[in-house]
Amino acid sequence: MPEPHWQKSMYSQEASACVYIATTPAGTILLRESDDPEVIIATGPLQLEALIAALRS
Repeated sequence: MPEPHWQKSMYSQEASACVYIATTPAGTILLRESDDPEVIIATGPLQLEALIAALRS
């Protein structure tokens, strides 16, 4: 499996506590945090959409 192309969230601070996101060829969404980049959370688009909606409310 190729290394994911990680993109930093535009809402992350410049220096620390950055959230990164990547996708796999199968459509899985990967999330990691800059303080512990070895820990990767895998989710699907609908689950991520539900999480973002919950955080916004």
